[in-house]
Amino acid sequence: MTDHLAAVSWPVRTDRLWLRRATLDDVDATWTFRQLPEIGEWISRAPTTKEAYAEQFGHEGRLSGTLVFGLHDGPVVGDLMLRVEDAWAQAEVAEAAVASQAELGWTLDPSYGGRGLATEAVGEVMRVCFEDLGLRRVVANCFADNVASWRLMERLGMRREAHNVAESLHRSRGWIDGLTYAILVDEWRARRPQNRRPTSP
Repeated sequence: MTDHLAAVSWPVRTDRLWLRRATLDDVDATWTFRQLPEIGEWISRAPTTKEAYAEQFGHEGRLSGTLVFGLHDGPVVGDLMLRVEDAWAQAEVAEAAVASQAELGWTLDPSYGGRGLATEAVGEVMRVCFEDLGLRRVVANCFADNVASWRLMERLGMRREAHNVAESLHRSRGWIDGLTYAILVDEWRARRPQNRRPTSP
């Protein structure tokens, strides 16, 4: 399995945040907020014990695509998924679609909510995707009921590409709608004044 994120010089910094690749040492910090009911409501898997969470967190396929972030000189306050993947392509041109896009996901400690930190972190990961990794497209998915998540995507200029009716099975809400958002590198560049990377101290 190719480690695409190895091409990036971690950590990266924004005006307020540092972001880096997750390690096994981040289990305790991320468990602190991932065990909360308001977080478990929306994440794909919500382990009920720290032991189960640690096993899930340390799985090679997950850990290799997980980032953590925090305030400068501060602890971890959130985590992000950055999964580089192939785009669909016809067989004759499939090689050109290899590792051409990424899927993003994110979680923020609710005690740090309302300050734009998740938006800042995801915005920086988008920059990493387009500038450092040279990708052409970024996608993200969420339950339609997860309003905070899709509003974050829209703040970052992502387009709603699909509203799928009753296609996502939620552990307590049953079958509910799901949303897909995406942004192309050219669309991201068109927003360049908003996407200019802050100067690191």
